[in-house]
Amino acid sequence: MKVSPEILEESVEKRRISILGSTGSVGCSTLDLVEHQPDYFEVIALTGHKNVNLLIKQALQFEPKLAVIGDENFYNDLKEGLKDTDIEVAAGTAALNEAAEMPSDTVMAGIVGVAGLAPTLVAAKRGATVALANKECLVCAGELFLDEIHRSGATLLPVDSEHNAIFQVFDFDQIESVDLLTLTASGGPFRTTSIEEMSNMTPTQAVAHPNWDMGAKISVDSATMMNKGLELIEAYYLFPVEENQIDILVHPQSVIHSMVTYKDGSVLAQMGTPDMRTPISYALAWPNRMATPVERLNLADIGELTFEEPDFERFPALTLARDALKTGGSLPTILNAANEVAVQCFLEERIGFLDITRVTEEVLNRTPTSEPKTLDDISHFDESARELAEEVVNSLK
Repeated sequence: MKVSPEILEESVEKRRISILGSTGSVGCSTLDLVEHQPDYFEVIALTGHKNVNLLIKQALQFEPKLAVIGDENFYNDLKEGLKDTDIEVAAGTAALNEAAEMPSDTVMAGIVGVAGLAPTLVAAKRGATVALANKECLVCAGELFLDEIHRSGATLLPVDSEHNAIFQVFDFDQIESVDLLTLTASGGPFRTTSIEEMSNMTPTQAVAHPNWDMGAKISVDSATMMNKGLELIEAYYLFPVEENQIDILVHPQSVIHSMVTYKDGSVLAQMGTPDMRTPISYALAWPNRMATPVERLNLADIGELTFEEPDFERFPALTLARDALKTGGSLPTILNAANEVAVQCFLEERIGFLDITRVTEEVLNRTPTSEPKTLDDISHFDESARELAEEVVNSLK
């Protein structure tokens, strides 16, 4: 007999979840799903970075045991906003780790950037189910992070739509039968834009993604296609394949979220509307599935699906990422740090759009690779790359 979501909700205890980065796009989508299934989830902890007003609103609605604001300057605002509740309030880096340590079944790791690495690692160490929406955990600390997952017995579930899609159709019982993973990419807002035109693009234009509703940093990464380069590195650590078994294909409609090709010629693809609530719901309910308010896919309305090879000349970030993966060591960490700084500088209009990858490439060329052994090593490589990236940005003025 098939079990409906309603029967499932009545037959199991509430699933306790903590959301790291609840005020970001992934966090808000997660809470939207929780709101639609209130009898299935109990929110244990919520964290935000600076958006204290939204964090207060979320905490008042979902009543977690702990609410954390990453920026300590907003601690008093958070405390005041929740003064008439029993919700514990905290602020700062150590408090983010405390939120990850709280006894929840699932931790949604949605903090953007390297700031999310430490608390996500804390969740992994205690053996939680980690719903991973933070790229940096694998890009910067792939081997260290996976070692901790294996040591603790934690469960790692990818939330990025591409990796979640592969996870859904990857046959882990017959790894040897897998021939190729194909990460699909929308191509971003500048898919058909010339290099000359891209040189004049503004932050407003870069964050206007044609299909997905995402934060500014991730949207700019989509515009440079660095997001797909980072996802390439993630896929290498998430799935037991070699680097040359991971391909990238531009698919403007964002209907096929990724594919697995098997040695018999079969290609399995996961499809759906471009809505992050689908992969988030898969991670939240795993190994079951839950009902969502997501618009259903209608292929007849879409009419056709198209595909293109990526243009490596116009989007050199793809080459930078693959080369960093091939070299390994500290280079993926350096790649990520330099790109984060360059993107922020672009959003602040300190550099042009094409300068983002130029700055990143210059930092990679000027930094010797090394082998990170600890989280402190990774922090050192990250900080050094950020300082050098700032130097490179200043030299462009």
